[in-house]
Amino acid sequence: MTAKPAKTTENSNSVGEFLDQVQDSEQVKDSAALIQIMRHESGYEAKMWGPAIVGFGSYHFKYDSGREGDAPLIAFSPRKAAISLYLSSSFEGREELLKILGKHKSAKSCVYVKRLADIDESILREMIRGSLKYTREKHAKGDLNKNDTC
Repeated sequence: MTAKPAKTTENSNSVGEFLDQVQDSEQVKDSAALIQIMRHESGYEAKMWGPAIVGFGSYHFKYDSGREGDAPLIAFSPRKAAISLYLSSSFEGREELLKILGKHKSAKSCVYVKRLADIDESILREMIRGSLKYTREKHAKGDLNKNDTC
């Protein structure tokens, strides 16, 4: 049986056009700020992944189950309820950083924030760096954690 192709893949859709469709003006401002933060921390330009995820960089994963594909190193998506931040769930110090991040919710590798003003940007940047380091190291070893998805 052949595995289904991933739905969320990098594409050539415009990040700007995607953000133009976001209704909440604060989310638009926060998204622009996140693009700057994630670009600075990762060194990659923003690219669309699927119809609604803004990602930076990429890596190839392969699970023991045989499922494999590509995913952004870090990403975010402005959703109705909150902005979803896609960071690794396994990097060192994650739980301690979440405790001091500010107002948020989390599940697996997603961190949900209503507004960037609700969190500490320096802690967010530290989390991004930790996530990038972890994913790059694990990718180099070919040993990614299958729980690193929302």
